Amino acid sequence: MSSTESTRHPRRPWALPSAVAQEFDPSRVGRGPRRTVRDWFADFTCFGAAVLLGMMGADAISSNPHVSQDLADFDQVVGAFACAAVWLRRRWPVGLAIAMVPVGLASDTAGGAAAVALFTLAVHRPFRYVAWIGAASIAVIPFAYRLRPDADASYGVSIVFGVLVSLTVIGWGMFVRSRRQLLLSLHDRALRAENEAALRAEQAQRLAREEIAREMHDVLAHRLTLLSVHAGALEFRPDAPRPEIVRAAGVIRESAHEALQDLRQVIGVLRGGDTETPGRPQPTLAALDALVSECREAGMKVVLDSRVPDPGAVPAALGRTAYRIAQEALTNARKHAPGAEVAVTVTGAPGEGLKLTVRNPAPPGDVPRVPGSGQGLIGLTERASLAGGRLGHHALPGGGFHLEAWLPWAS
Repeated sequence: MSSTESTRHPRRPWALPSAVAQEFDPSRVGRGPRRTVRDWFADFTCFGAAVLLGMMGADAISSNPHVSQDLADFDQVVGAFACAAVWLRRRWPVGLAIAMVPVGLASDTAGGAAAVALFTLAVHRPFRYVAWIGAASIAVIPFAYRLRPDADASYGVSIVFGVLVSLTVIGWGMFVRSRRQLLLSLHDRALRAENEAALRAEQAQRLAREEIAREMHDVLAHRLTLLSVHAGALEFRPDAPRPEIVRAAGVIRESAHEALQDLRQVIGVLRGGDTETPGRPQPTLAALDALVSECREAGMKVVLDSRVPDPGAVPAALGRTAYRIAQEALTNARKHAPGAEVAVTVTGAPGEGLKLTVRNPAPPGDVPRVPGSGQGLIGLTERASLAGGRLGHHALPGGGFHLEAWLPWAS
């Protein structure tokens, strides 16, 4: 079960009010709330309180010298029906509270049921209902004590006591309603925070996978292009001198070995689920000389003009980006302009930025067809943009190609 589902479905829904538990159970939306164990306990408690207060009221009305016996019997009958009506408080809280206003006026025994109805109204309905019905309940208190004066207290004291009890019941009910709304608000906030955290984690994972895919493309494209170019040369020149065939076969073997090593490293990172797993040292600008030497050994004509005094002092992230751009540019030149001399120029300083230019003329002869995805330059542009720089490229007159990248270098 996902974390969102566990938030939606708590482990103890029976301990929540039905109005709150329904929010955790989307299957109940649009239908009547199903009573939980807590609801049944609350209903029995309210019924018991109404009966207990009704018995106290019945005892008081029976011993009240101002009330006749027939009126006392009528009072108790009305109170009994009012207590039974408490079970309807969840289904019709407004109707029950309205009905209890005249019932409370006519019967002291129904006082407990009237208090429960008023409390339920304050819990389950907005304040506008509580204000009108509560005001009506308080307004009839003087008339109730005028019809049935209290035997032990004066008329004024009785009115003040009745008003305080009604206000206490209303305030308690509004407090319970506010607490429930607070719980729902906190639940929604927690759910939103959890969803946002899940989205951030998913986005971070997606960005990490894109970074791994980009690295895989940059590394494997360079190796596999060597394989394709030299295999194509052997196919076009089966009568080549033996030393050239041996050198091409050695390049193919070495490139295949390096490609397998890089592929194993990337797969190990993916299986481990940690994009920061250390493997081979990531190349920086200081490794550009080795890259050019490798291309020369593979038969390319590459001229490197590095005007950076200390390539090792270039920040690692900046140097790695520049290295990958140069690697992809040399790979494209090897595929699309074999035999042409490629000029690589690197200039820059802290505060000025790092500028990388790769330029090649048209190939001197026929170009073997090498399959490609066409995503290399798009990936380079995106890589430069993510580093805060820019990359541009265009074809030269006569069939050549020019690529230029600028990357920020903080001082």
